[in-house]
Amino acid sequence: MTKLNLNYHKLSGNYLFPEIEKRVEALKQKQPHAALLNLGVGDVTQPLFPNVVAALMAASAEMGDKSTFRGYGPSEGYHFLRKAIAEHDYKDFSPDEIFISDGANSDLADLQEIFSVENRVAVIDPAYPVYVDTNVMAGRTRPLLKTGRYGGIVYLPCNEENGFQPELPNVHVDLIYLCSPNNPTGIALSKETLTKFVDYAKKNGSVILFDAAYEAFVTSGAPRSIYEIDGAKEVAIEVRSFSKSAGFTGLRCSYTVVPHELKVYDAGAFHSVHALWKRRVDTKTNGVSYPIQKAAEALYTKQGQQAIRDAVKNYADRAKNLLNGLKSIGYTVYGGVDSPYIWCKTPPKVGSWEFFDFVLENAHVVTLPGVGFGQGGEGYIRFSAFADVQVIQETIQRFRKLA
Repeated sequence: MTKLNLNYHKLSGNYLFPEIEKRVEALKQKQPHAALLNLGVGDVTQPLFPNVVAALMAASAEMGDKSTFRGYGPSEGYHFLRKAIAEHDYKDFSPDEIFISDGANSDLADLQEIFSVENRVAVIDPAYPVYVDTNVMAGRTRPLLKTGRYGGIVYLPCNEENGFQPELPNVHVDLIYLCSPNNPTGIALSKETLTKFVDYAKKNGSVILFDAAYEAFVTSGAPRSIYEIDGAKEVAIEVRSFSKSAGFTGLRCSYTVVPHELKVYDAGAFHSVHALWKRRVDTKTNGVSYPIQKAAEALYTKQGQQAIRDAVKNYADRAKNLLNGLKSIGYTVYGGVDSPYIWCKTPPKVGSWEFFDFVLENAHVVTLPGVGFGQGGEGYIRFSAFADVQVIQETIQRFRKLA
């Protein structure tokens, strides 16, 4: 008889985003003429840059010519893109330490596969759901507790009391998920915080999985990379994405940095995490398509880099306007400086889902309930500032009417 991976039954209800879609659809059925404003899912709204489109079209044309056609590419990515990333973003790394993939979400979900299920995991709270859910699926947790958290996971609160800077775990952990700037709070982790975690990982033989998908938005002076911290090459893997900085949410392209220095001691010997990840990639993927990688390479031209700066500033200005607008109404809000997300506190004694539903039904604005990112997000909703300028302005006006 076929057996199932019963760890999937431990997962708490539906994944966050399908549940949002379900509630939005219910409102549409109830109020078919409602003019909905979507500041929920963090999808970009601006088109691809002209030079990216040109590169994509040129590479596609190559695929239609027998003399330039390419079949399977290298599973870890073409050298031309890995070289461009190393030269522009990681000058202290070699191209072979960079792995191209179809999205940060994929690698953040898959990295745990190369580590034992016996490892204890620490996760910042609130956090992007994939960190917890994939470890539940792998069998590293006990069933969901009445508290809404999983047994077997160490939660690192990021809240008002600690300035949204997580404290070190008070027990030994093996894998540590950090995200900076944090999704959903929008707060970047300070150099002091990251230094403490790198020192902890070195002392305890732990590995940090560092999600830097929003690094391009950092303007406060906080580190954009964990590798700005001395010793991080020995303990950390970093994941970055082109999705939000260059509008690649539809193209799907990102990259993961796995240093040669990162080694884990097990079974009486040190093992290269880089070698393990390469073996996993070689086995489970045929890589990202050639045209998409050529499109990503175009981002590292002078024109592409300027386009990224302009796009990020555009979205950052919208985030600032939304942040200030909500503040002027009287809401307690965070983020909006180092990220495109606004973390808004709900009214007293009003839960995240309750406020989400209230805003959806009365202002016709789609947000995200903070508790969808973990129990540490209860009492908040998250706004995305990727929406058009007019949508941002209209949202502020609608919230004024709610006050």
